[in-house]
Amino acid sequence: METEKEQKEQKEQVEQQEKKEQKEHKKSDKQKPKKEQKPKQEKKQEEEQKKEQKKEQKRVAPEPRLKLLYKNEIIPAMMKKFQYKNVMQVPRLLKIVVNMGVGEAARDIKELDHAMEELGLISGQKPKLSRAKKSISAFKVRSGMPVGCFVSLRGKRMYEFLDRLINIAIPRIRDFRGLPTKSFDGRGNHSFGIKEHLIFVELDYNKVPKVRGMNITTASNARNDEECRELLKLFGMPFRREEEKTVVQVN
Repeated sequence: METEKEQKEQKEQVEQQEKKEQKEHKKSDKQKPKKEQKPKQEKKQEEEQKKEQKKEQKRVAPEPRLKLLYKNEIIPAMMKKFQYKNVMQVPRLLKIVVNMGVGEAARDIKELDHAMEELGLISGQKPKLSRAKKSISAFKVRSGMPVGCFVSLRGKRMYEFLDRLINIAIPRIRDFRGLPTKSFDGRGNHSFGIKEHLIFVELDYNKVPKVRGMNITTASNARNDEECRELLKLFGMPFRREEEKTVVQVN
């Protein structure tokens, strides 16, 4: 009996000590000084600084040179010549389509892989496959077979590609006498072909298995050929000079 009483007393003492310790902890927590709360203005300033830092991280490259040229020089020149009343009437470039046909892909699919890799290096964008719409037995082509690849460039990539094309690639063409002036379609689009894609500096001669050709189409929202021609001229596109026809009189 005595042992049982002693055990009960010990348990009660332990419980009382635990209760005292819990009370002391609560008092100490209440006595701790609270953290100073920052005013709302400081919080707003910190948030704005973080947003600015994120914006600076996103700003990787400046605007393309030809885009600034269009805004600063081409728009005023076009408005002066064609007497536009509103800035929105001035024609602008919409996209550039680079197309590369690979007829050998019907026999060897590796040729198409090489073409897509080279076009990706030239344009800086992953090309898309173009498939045959009709079956032609003479060319051994069935509908749905991959016969080429193309890239549609817009925005910054379009202006950067056009800059490299005009100032670096076209001057490397052999016996170049200017781009054709009769390649406009009457709706603000101009197309021309290139026989050797090695004029682009991005390609390495040692890694190119075969010389290929390509078609380049510049699409704009110009209303007629004259506006489109003037727009591309101001960008620096080297067109052929229209020589005056001399009439020879035979006596």
